[in-house]
Amino acid sequence: MLETKFKVAFLLVILAFAALPIMGILRGTTSTPFEESASEPQDPAQSGALPASNESPVQEEMIQIPAGLFLRGTDVGGFDERPPREIFLDAFQIDRYEVTNFQYAQFASAVGHRKAGPPSRYAKNIARMRGPNQPAVYVSWDDAAAYCQWKGKRLPTEAEWEKAMRGTDGRLWPWGNVEQLDGANWARVNDGYEASAPVGTFKADVSPYGVMDGAGNVMEWVEDWYSEGYYKGSSEKNPPSPEHGVYRVLRGGGYTTTGGDLRVTSRSKMVPDFRDETIGFRCAMAAKNGADGMSAQGEKAIGNQSSRESETRLK
Repeated sequence: MLETKFKVAFLLVILAFAALPIMGILRGTTSTPFEESASEPQDPAQSGALPASNESPVQEEMIQIPAGLFLRGTDVGGFDERPPREIFLDAFQIDRYEVTNFQYAQFASAVGHRKAGPPSRYAKNIARMRGPNQPAVYVSWDDAAAYCQWKGKRLPTEAEWEKAMRGTDGRLWPWGNVEQLDGANWARVNDGYEASAPVGTFKADVSPYGVMDGAGNVMEWVEDWYSEGYYKGSSEKNPPSPEHGVYRVLRGGGYTTTGGDLRVTSRSKMVPDFRDETIGFRCAMAAKNGADGMSAQGEKAIGNQSSRESETRLK
């Protein structure tokens, strides 16, 4: 009798376990490994919501870059940074700061676009990168382009990005030609930030025009398809993106960057649907009313750095 009861109980256990997959199929799949499940407990990092903060959102600003020549590329970098050539660009505007979590969250909420960032279990640093003024990360090239379009802007071309960060004198870093180990949010020094910093934190990381965080913080998507030898044959006036490619260009360093990739002339590449906690973006647009002038902020930034020019130029 006892043996019969044991067999019946064992059979019921087997049937219960066998029924679990069937119940799952009947209920349907609600999420993929990279999507948030509504049935899981949510924290701010997992849900995409910004944590409570007393920090005021940074003001959105655009810097106007005047029309004219600038030196693109360098002989001291990689093969794809050569040859250095003078390139003419029409006047344009570019965001002073990388697009922030606060700004991107407004976009995602307004149009129903996916939020910036994965569930925290897939990115160890994501909980440290949710500040309203930290750069929006874990966005694909298409995500970045969609945001810029929503704002009435576009991604900067690769040439525009380099001029905005480098100015016209061929410098290798936003501040000049003498490397500063603590000049930007990099991996080379303990700067007090485990991941990205609020935009504009590193005051040395400012271009001659007043554009911030070109050397560090996060890498940035730009408009162009990547072509290794593009600098050799591209137009010398407003060079457009190559017509097609496998990779999109990433410019600038990030908080994990080290080694030779620190120059603002360095070029990186990645498939456009890739998303990572080290990649963000900023937007650009044509110059306001077709003006060629420079913003007051740009003039001030150049004036503040002019006294250091002789010390920062390569011999």
